[in-house]
Amino acid sequence: MKRSSIKDIAKLAGVSVATVSYVLNKKEGQRISEETRKKIFEIAETINYTPNKIAKSLKTNKTKLLGLIVADISNDFYSHMARNLEDKALKLGYTLIIGSSDENAEKFKKLTELFSQQQVDGMIVAPVAGSEKTLENLIHIKYPVVTIDRYLKGVSVPGITIDNQEIAERTTSLLLNKDFDKMIYIGYETELPHLLDRQHGFEKAISSSNKTAEIQYLLVGLENIAQEVHYQLENSLGKKPENTALYFSSNKLAVAGLSYLVKNNIKVPEQVSVVAFDQTDAYDLFPTEITYIQQPIEEMAEEAIKLLDGQINEYTATGKRVTLSAKLIAKASLK
Repeated sequence: MKRSSIKDIAKLAGVSVATVSYVLNKKEGQRISEETRKKIFEIAETINYTPNKIAKSLKTNKTKLLGLIVADISNDFYSHMARNLEDKALKLGYTLIIGSSDENAEKFKKLTELFSQQQVDGMIVAPVAGSEKTLENLIHIKYPVVTIDRYLKGVSVPGITIDNQEIAERTTSLLLNKDFDKMIYIGYETELPHLLDRQHGFEKAISSSNKTAEIQYLLVGLENIAQEVHYQLENSLGKKPENTALYFSSNKLAVAGLSYLVKNNIKVPEQVSVVAFDQTDAYDLFPTEITYIQQPIEEMAEEAIKLLDGQINEYTATGKRVTLSAKLIAKASLK
């Protein structure tokens, strides 16, 4: 079936192709009657006219496509973020293409190359460890790019993050004031600054407190998370803990830890209190509502799209960083 064109609309409306173009692209300054405008829109709708994006991109040098690279699309945080970014992008006329790097620097690099080949107008990325060179190359060729959730030290690129250290310090101070006998921080062995910020916030609150709780750190790699968390909790927590707080620095770690508690019939919060960074639908399967740190996903998405659109249209300065605040959502898992 032949695709409808603006020539077809012009012929049916009895006007020039230029007039149809002005009306459909909503350009101002042309003296076109309201009756003619209405007629053109009605005909366009009747014949199911859709703009030819390829032709339009050749004319404007823009595809209205954006690339999004998340670290792990299976993580609820990133899937919710992708959905919000897609909604915000759509309002500005952009279509979002999504890829997941799976915390792999080489895959991250290949996705940026793929998106470049697709001629996306800009990219929103959650950088992974070892992706500094890839980001620097994009900056060097002045490719519009914004980081989200994460940042890399020494790489000056516009980005959206939260104040991880501040919320971690505030949450840890709250735990300290509840006088637990033992507090265990469960985090990652990593070089990613945003995750280290969470650990530094925990450490800062501990060092500035006069409380005498026993403090332990359990750090795991990014692979085989469940097995590592179970093994380390068995050694550190045991099967009959009392008056202990577990602070998980991500929802993935929390889910692994909660499965250990269920398996060993450890009661929350009677024996162990639990706080986790980020929400996940998996918490709903646990018998006790989990206390978690909530990131402002919708606001992060809105700021990211705004920053990227500003670069694409050359009104946002390169290197701008936006830091937002998170909040603790207290539930029954914290005594």
